[in-house]
Amino acid sequence: MSKKSVKLVSAEGFEFIIDHKAACVSNTIKQMLSSEGNFTETELGEISFPEISSPILEKICEYFYYKLRYQNESSNSIPEFQLPPEIALELLKAANYLDT
Repeated sequence: MSKKSVKLVSAEGFEFIIDHKAACVSNTIKQMLSSEGNFTETELGEISFPEISSPILEKICEYFYYKLRYQNESSNSIPEFQLPPEIALELLKAANYLDT
């Protein structure tokens, strides 16, 4: 895995490999990846989230790319981010932890 990508691991062990820039949409992940010292996250570019299920982490990764794509657009031209209502609460908790 290159330094330009990050591996996010869900509670079930599913791995999501995303661009470093996309991962850094999350302030929590950004800080984990830029920490001083020999932390696994910094060394390997891999972060485990034992509290976040695979479907939620997948939606979070989608949001990171959505946010990157539309961050410089006017609010009138940004399409709505599609969110299934049945995962809204769990996704909100994860987003709060990830500071996105």
